[in-house]
Amino acid sequence: MTRVEQPPDRGHPAVRRWPALAVGLIAAFMTLLDVSIVNVAVPSIQRALTADPSALQWVLSGYALTFGLVLVPAGRYGDARGRRGIFVLGLVLFTVASASAGLARSAEWLIGARLVQGAAAGLVNPQVTGLIQQLFPAPVRGRPFGLLGATIGVSTAVGPLLGGLLIQAAGPEQGWRWVFYVNIPVGLIAIVAAWRLLPARGSSDREGVDPLGVTLLGVGLVCILLPLVQREQWRGPAGWLLIPAGLGVLAGFVGWERRYGRRRTPVFDLTLFRLPSYTLGALIALIYFAGFTAIFFVFTIYLQNGLRYSALAAGLTLTPFALGAAVASALGGRVVNRLGRPLVAAGLALVALGLGAVVAVLSLAPGHLSAVLAAPLAVAGIGSGLVITPNQTLTLAEVPVDRAGSAAGMLQTGQRVGAAIGIAGVGAVFFAGLTDGDYAAAVRTALLVTIGFVLVALLTATVDSRLHGRQGKEEAPG
Repeated sequence: MTRVEQPPDRGHPAVRRWPALAVGLIAAFMTLLDVSIVNVAVPSIQRALTADPSALQWVLSGYALTFGLVLVPAGRYGDARGRRGIFVLGLVLFTVASASAGLARSAEWLIGARLVQGAAAGLVNPQVTGLIQQLFPAPVRGRPFGLLGATIGVSTAVGPLLGGLLIQAAGPEQGWRWVFYVNIPVGLIAIVAAWRLLPARGSSDREGVDPLGVTLLGVGLVCILLPLVQREQWRGPAGWLLIPAGLGVLAGFVGWERRYGRRRTPVFDLTLFRLPSYTLGALIALIYFAGFTAIFFVFTIYLQNGLRYSALAAGLTLTPFALGAAVASALGGRVVNRLGRPLVAAGLALVALGLGAVVAVLSLAPGHLSAVLAAPLAVAGIGSGLVITPNQTLTLAEVPVDRAGSAAGMLQTGQRVGAAIGIAGVGAVFFAGLTDGDYAAAVRTALLVTIGFVLVALLTATVDSRLHGRQGKEEAPG
């Protein structure tokens, strides 16, 4: 397919593009940080609010659930009506919900605040990617996407460390509240800066967001995600029947969107899946996030419950991964246009290699391993940085600017679904291995499953690379 690239926003001065991007990255960091920062606060929350396991599961997973539900319609709305308004609305809701979460006096109160937080994060994040598409021409998007990739990788990996620092500073009784309070000053500053710096205008499309399409997509995703986030509470097989039901609803969504798209602009333009770069890139993201997110889930439990590390020590142990991801994301953004899809495959190979070394270390030297694990975790982090940023850049490269928000929303929805699948699958393997109390053996087995996800993503990236290599040869002048 011939690439048709729309120009960046001519009405927004180039000198303000980078400050506008900085606001977007701050907001993305804050909202994505809340995916992982709460993990280390769970023991404190359990004691302070006398929360049962089901409530704790909803504190962690409810955020991801509402996050994933809002992404696509929020991206579509930003494409049509302008990104600034919905971006600021999301920041306001996120800041207020963070204050409410910190003030929570019961588990139910905290769960409600987390659900609102997740929905607000879903409003914000597609606008960041859409802004990059809108403000930067294609040849220079690698650098801003590199910074966004670094933000994604670091926010996920540094969450346990920052949460541990806050709990250490404020004490176990009140420290968990500061995990949420820390968002308030950052959110207030970002709200003011966003209103001043972000472009207000949208496309010429003034249609509403297709309500039936939004409903079908939301119901389908809930049916798929709910059994995954409730896997520890729903012991019988009945709950898992929601997954095929959800797939059926999503099939109805596809049929409706095709029909609706003949007359109006749909919630998500299904013709984007005719772009091999978008389809295969989205599949790589889904599979990789199934493994990527699960790493921190099982490691946090292993370090705190198995090795009795403090929240701070557990966070410090995972820091090499975060540092490697940050450096490699920035580098990957700079070289992705030159190296292309083989860069993603190389990153996935490094992740598999680093995690394989972690499994070997855990087999040979179980115990207090922070220093010994630093090198393999850093290798895996470097590989992750070379996956997330380049894959996102290449996946969205051929997407028209007026569909950038909804395309990014669907891409991130796939990441959230992948994360839920990974945590459910890897978590089930991990907890099944704890029947005899051997945390080291359980985490090794769980990491092998994680490596399996990474290798499947590597296979997909290899197919993607060869497909585009053949296309390049066919399109080259003879």
